[in-house]
Amino acid sequence: MSTEDKPFFDDPNAALREIAQNPAANAHYLADFHRVVLDMTAKLEILQRETRVHCRGTRVEGDKLGQAFLRSFPVEKALNDVIKDLKSLAAGLEKSAHKRHAHDEKVKEVKKQRKEKALLKERKNNPPLQAAPDNSGQQGAQSPNMGYGGPTSIYNLDRRESA
Repeated sequence: MSTEDKPFFDDPNAALREIAQNPAANAHYLADFHRVVLDMTAKLEILQRETRVHCRGTRVEGDKLGQAFLRSFPVEKALNDVIKDLKSLAAGLEKSAHKRHAHDEKVKEVKKQRKEKALLKERKNNPPLQAAPDNSGQQGAQSPNMGYGGPTSIYNLDRRESA
């Protein structure tokens, strides 16, 4: 059964399909995820600081200087990696929203450019017909071919109409 045959309420991806087709809805949806990721990042940064303080402060009898730090280092590194990944994810979500908006703008621009190009091609292939001037009542009417229909002799150049 294809997706067109299914009713709207049976398709689990219908809502996401609608969001994907609308750039404003897409940006709003990604912004919701962005807020969640930023909130998680902030909470994990607090957890990372508290974990660091606790792990570095946990000393075992007989520890030498720096052994508590060395034991806490793998825990700190794991949380740092998660925070780094979340920050990268947040940046990726933001970039994705901008790219989606840019795509929509590009599509509009391409449509506009193609329409203009088609009009130019139409004008080139079918230039507008110019009606021959009606000289019946006009004495000063210009000839339709102004550039090369003027004087035929170099002695008549002063009477030639300028193009």
